[in-house]
Amino acid sequence: MNSFVFHLTQICVLCIVLGAIGLFFVAGYPQKVFSLYLEAQTVARESSASDFQTGQVGEVYDSDGNRIALLQNDKNIIYLTSDQIPELVKQAFVSIEDKRFYKHHGSDSFAIVRAVTSLLGKGRITQGGSTITQQLVRNIYLTHTIRWERKVEEIFIAHAMEREYSKDELLEFYINNIYFSNGCYGIEAASQKYFSRSVSDLDLSETAFLCAIPNNPSIYDPLTHADKTIERRNLILQNMLDDGIINERQYTDAVNEKITLNPYSPSYTRTWAHTYIYECATRALMEVTGKDYDTCHDMLYNNGYKVYTSIDMEAQELLQTTVDTELEDYNTRNNNGSYALQASAVTIDNTTGLVTAIVGGRSQDDVSADYNRAYLSFRQPGSSIKPLIVYTPALERGYTASSTVVDSKEPDGPSNAGSYSGAISLRTAVEQSKNTVAYKLFRELTPEVGLQYLLNMNFSSIQDSDYVLSAALGGLSKGASCLEMTSAYATLENEGVFRQPTCVTLITDSAGNVVVRPETEEKQVYQSSAAHEMTNILEGVLTRGTAHGKALTNMPCAGKTGTTNDNIDGWFVGYTAYYTTGVWVGFDSPRSTHSLSGATYPLDIWYNYMTELHKDRSSRNLND
Repeated sequence: MNSFVFHLTQICVLCIVLGAIGLFFVAGYPQKVFSLYLEAQTVARESSASDFQTGQVGEVYDSDGNRIALLQNDKNIIYLTSDQIPELVKQAFVSIEDKRFYKHHGSDSFAIVRAVTSLLGKGRITQGGSTITQQLVRNIYLTHTIRWERKVEEIFIAHAMEREYSKDELLEFYINNIYFSNGCYGIEAASQKYFSRSVSDLDLSETAFLCAIPNNPSIYDPLTHADKTIERRNLILQNMLDDGIINERQYTDAVNEKITLNPYSPSYTRTWAHTYIYECATRALMEVTGKDYDTCHDMLYNNGYKVYTSIDMEAQELLQTTVDTELEDYNTRNNNGSYALQASAVTIDNTTGLVTAIVGGRSQDDVSADYNRAYLSFRQPGSSIKPLIVYTPALERGYTASSTVVDSKEPDGPSNAGSYSGAISLRTAVEQSKNTVAYKLFRELTPEVGLQYLLNMNFSSIQDSDYVLSAALGGLSKGASCLEMTSAYATLENEGVFRQPTCVTLITDSAGNVVVRPETEEKQVYQSSAAHEMTNILEGVLTRGTAHGKALTNMPCAGKTGTTNDNIDGWFVGYTAYYTTGVWVGFDSPRSTHSLSGATYPLDIWYNYMTELHKDRSSRNLND
């Protein structure tokens, strides 16, 4: 009998049954049944193995190869291929769930009869009426609503799936997708959850214990109803004995074995680095796949990827602790409970251009770390922008550190924070952060020339309204992020070569195949000679200028303060030969704070953090 005739016969039989119970003669049933049959063929034909492999748990690793996070959605799967699933697991499920699995073609009328007979004879069902294939179809493609249409469609899809996939494949899909309670899908996730071991390391009794759970994950939850789980374990063992899978001795030993649970609860502390890692990984997947953000974000959380990063957890914890400590006296809170005075900070490794640490706010147990200010918040950078769009470009155009510039009041121009000094060197103008000098030089350069340097370093929020002279002092419409400012200063240390910041170094799939190996984007933004001279000038900021007294001991360093009008935003961005670190401090809803400037909280955070970060490092000259 060919396939079409076989299924046509099924439809006819089903129609007769429906008619017998008074339903078939309701108008539209024959057409509905045939429609469900056609839909089932489409579902099976358009299915793929990937349908059954979503929800796999991914892992995130720091720069030392230590696992620092799991990537998982509601469905927690650690996927095993058929050859990785122990035979005992397969035998246990077939024995208790679907004895004729290797004989039927998707549904099993014998199983239904057995289930009813067992219920009538023993008062309980020792084996369900749905086959393993039907259960798989129900879990992946259908709802659990009890309607005749769903049951009919389940049977049709199950038969169609049996033609698309081998028995081994179907059993693999099933064992990896059934629910084992407490967020675990699949036998491996369950084994690690309840025993803190791989399923390949479990004995017969422990294996049967786990296989007991999916029948009813609430009733057989090992953490709350272990006695019920034991009862069903024993039932599974009895089935395996009756089926000749195990012998009497094995059965007796397994039934009498005491189950000792060793629940595993990963205690990963969520940090601001995690949100940035997920962002970088999602963007990296977008580059490789060409898919949109939401799709790649879902892929990240469902496909069992391993994400390797440049995040140094010691540096991360140190940066977070330093931010928290320096701001601990300011405890005023917003209506949502978060601290009002906030901060962000980023550290970039100058050797690689990769992000070493990133802090998006102060630590609070009762506030999530989702809004990472370090890359999501754009603020006016104040005078910290001057080296990037005024002074280094001027050095490229013939100015030098010793060039004479005039610090004097300009009509309709800015004022200085202090007095006017008249004729001074460009070096002094930078060290003392003279607004008038930066304004005049920027007018000479033109905003178009100056802002192009930011665009060349992928600053993402430059607006048409920014092409004005006030931009020389950081007067940008939207501003810049701490990540952008830090990567720009790292460019000065790196011979004027910009490297797009990221923290993802490699992404592999669950089988270890490379999915993403990001290539560092490099671009010569500044002439190396100009970058060298700018660095030399910025060293003076920490010894004689607005950040005087905060130079690191026995470690050459350079940097620049930044303070916006009315002390709304405070910045300090500085670097050594090893690291560049940028710090921003301010309020999410901008407002003035008399004690805030680039030389207060931001500089203190930078100095204390960088001092500790470099304590075991030998002295190195900048731009070496």
